[in-house]
Amino acid sequence: MSTPERAWLIDGSLYVFRAWHSVDAGLADRDGWPANAVYGFTRFLLDFLRQQRPARIAVAFDEALASCFRNRIYPDYKANREPAPEELKRQFQSCKRLVSALGIACLSDAEYEADDLIGSAHAVLREGGHAVTIVSADKDLSQLLAEGDEQWDYGRDLRWDARGCVDRHGVPPGRIADMLALVGDPIDNVPGVPGIGRKTAAILLHHFGGLEAVLASVDQIAAMRMRGAARVAQALAERVEQVRFMRGLTGIALDAPVMRPADSYRPGPADTGSLTGLLDELRFGPLTRRACLEWAAREGACGPAG
Repeated sequence: MSTPERAWLIDGSLYVFRAWHSVDAGLADRDGWPANAVYGFTRFLLDFLRQQRPARIAVAFDEALASCFRNRIYPDYKANREPAPEELKRQFQSCKRLVSALGIACLSDAEYEADDLIGSAHAVLREGGHAVTIVSADKDLSQLLAEGDEQWDYGRDLRWDARGCVDRHGVPPGRIADMLALVGDPIDNVPGVPGIGRKTAAILLHHFGGLEAVLASVDQIAAMRMRGAARVAQALAERVEQVRFMRGLTGIALDAPVMRPADSYRPGPADTGSLTGLLDELRFGPLTRRACLEWAAREGACGPAG
């Protein structure tokens, strides 16, 4: 049996945020706006492209920071997050322009988050017979891992597959969203059940076989050989509908508008005119410029000159 050709889906927003916090804030574009996040993201992306030479790839960005379908369902979703400053918003736009100019599929949408775009693209690529590497440290994305897939925390060079998901998160991929509905997710302002942490959630999900089975068996939890079982049973009994509702938020949507079929994710010709204009605008140095143009000039990748 042949090994399926690998495709790569990058959680672009994660690496923009990391660069925003770690790269010298003194870097500026020709208009004086900060360029540190786009510079750090560019260096990450170029390093990745040189290493992997991907045959199929997409980079997803968060655009739905306050307009996501989850906000309509639950207005407090991510309400604890401060709005991104204008200096960062501008750099997100530059990162998206860079990805597109390099001929790489750029995914963003006003109603779906980057996780949903990655999940939907993952479904297309799997349908096309491809194993997928998800380049991100985000625990939520582990719920997508199927046989042959892996997740790669690029910055820490940590990789795990569906089996490794259990070691890392305590539950298999298909139970990640169930677990988050029980324990909550402070990052997304999703409340959990008091007294239920990841270990307890993993025990319950393993014992009963899934979230709906747990909720249908609340009256049995108090008798389990588990520390604080009676307290957990009472807390969960008081929040059955809350947990069921939150499960609608913690799962990744697979119906976001993404490109089809799988061949749509092949790197296309670079737009060298747009690319050189953007590099001038960002005032990138010669090494970064050269690396961008080398990718653009790879065999079969020459696009419009301007």
